[in-house]
Order: sequence, then structure tokens, then C-alpha cells
Amino acid sequence: MQFVGVGAALELRDVPGPEPEAGWVVLDVEAVGLCHTDIHVLHGAIPGTPVPITLGHEVAGTIAVLGAGVDGFRVGEWVVLAIDSVRGALADDWSLVPGIRYDGGYAEQVLAHEGALVRIPDGVSFAQAAVATDSVATAYHAVRTIGEAKAGQTAGIIGLGGLGLMGAVVADICGCTVYGVDINTGTFDAARGFGVRECYTDIGELAAVAPDLIVDFAGVGSTTADAGAVVRAGGRIVLVGLGRSETAVRNADLVNRMIQLHGSIGSEPEEVRQVLDLIAAGRMQPVLEEVPFETLPESLGRLERGEVVGRLYTRPRA
Repeated sequence: MQFVGVGAALELRDVPGPEPEAGWVVLDVEAVGLCHTDIHVLHGAIPGTPVPITLGHEVAGTIAVLGAGVDGFRVGEWVVLAIDSVRGALADDWSLVPGIRYDGGYAEQVLAHEGALVRIPDGVSFAQAAVATDSVATAYHAVRTIGEAKAGQTAGIIGLGGLGLMGAVVADICGCTVYGVDINTGTFDAARGFGVRECYTDIGELAAVAPDLIVDFAGVGSTTADAGAVVRAGGRIVLVGLGRSETAVRNADLVNRMIQLHGSIGSEPEEVRQVLDLIAAGRMQPVLEEVPFETLPESLGRLERGEVVGRLYTRPRA
């Protein structure tokens, strides 16, 4: 399923099968997650994306072909393609990211660099593993690594969609008392099932608990600014969502109350391994919905409109 230009619908095309160069492998794609990053590509918001390109970067599958020099893996192994978003952001190098710089996983097969492969542990499905590579690991990185969530703290999660729900789970695993905020009350039951103590539709209601940490998975501008008014003095705000291109945080909140504001993107491969182990141990269970491969354009539209609870995935080989 290929992106052919801004304003155009995804197109289902027949393309030649990939051939691995040295250090690369070919994966048979068994599951691929749908992500808001795909929507950003469709709107032309990610510079440097070639056209046409097959989208899809949350990929799980089996190794079909080994390129020259690949000796750490074998054909038939279950693996995920773990994007090192942290290195990509710091080095401004996204060359190893499928669906962004080269053809991705909305296809029967995809290329993957040996250094990006992580084995799927026993007890984890392809669907769980696929969404773990980005959506779950992104939440893990934001809450645990950047947010430094700790036992005994209070955490506020803004936006209880696929990322936010997993962020709530991570905060709960870290030992935080978790509160959630979303304008869509349909997310509240799922959030409470994941350990969220109480849910609100208004960020201002968090003022009563003065969270030590607030993670903004919505990022619609006002959400980050409003977080600055309710986080405790000396507290930390982590911005993940890109719902708007700009935000305005009050200088008085940052300076007078010594608030820390951090951005967070993606994760590192070791964090993907840790997330997969948590799923295998039953401590994290992503909310999943399978969509037919041919409905990818419509399904991405649902995601953009906020009509999805949890994460969507598809199986190109089904």
C-alpha cells in the first residue's frame, strides 16, 4: 500500500520483491501497526520522505532471506524491526526507518537492517510485537526514561488513545498513582482497567492532585500549556503528541515554579526488548483491533479522527 503524494489516497500496487544487500534481511510481514506518523506522512509533514513509498514502520514477521554477512539470525526466526528513534533524532539520520526513508511494512515483505532486529519472546503474538515496536515503546520511553517516573509519584496522562493507554500502564508499573485526561469519555473504562485511578475531561481538574509528572500524548497546544498550570512546582512535563505544530507554555509557570519541559520521540531497541519482555510476562497487554489490509486508507482516517481505542494493526499476508 503506497503513498503517492500529498492529497492522494494510498494506492494498492504490485511492486518487485525486496533484495537484501549485505547486512540486511527480508522479512515476511506477519503484522504491521497503524500509526499517527503515517498520517503525518500523508499530510506532507515529514520532510525527506520519498514518493512513492510503501508506508508502515511497526513491523513484526519472520526472516525470509539473509543478506551477505548476516550471521546473528537465521531464516524463520520471529523478529520485530526496532526503530532507534532516539539515535535518528539526535543524529538527524532516519535512513534505517521503513515507511519513512524506504519501503515499509504495508506489504507482504520488507527489508530490515540486521542492527534493527529484535527477537520476539515466547508468548508474544506478531500483533502485540508489531505495536510494541513504536506505540508501546514510545510510551515506555516517554514515561520511564524521559519522565523518570518513580514509585510514590503522581502521574497525569493527557490523551488516552493508543499511546496514552500504554503510558498509563507504564506509569502504573513504575509505581505511580495515575490520573488520565481525555475529551473522549469512551476511553475512560479502558483507562481504569489499566490502573488509572480517575479520569477527567478537563486538565484543570488535575490541579487537585498536582502531579509530579504529566505526559502529554495529545500535544494540541493548549494541553501542554494547561499542564504547566497544574503540575507541581519543580515537576516535569513530557510532550509526545504532535496534534498541533506549536504550543505556548506560560513563562511564569516554567520560571517561577521551576517546571521542566521535555520532548520525547520513539525509543531505543533495548527499550523495545524490555517492552516485549513485559508483554511476555503479562504485565502489559496492548488493546488491539485488526483491520483488513484493503481498508488501510479508511482505517487511517479513523485513527486521524480519534475514533480508535487502543491500536490498529493489519496482516498484509492474510
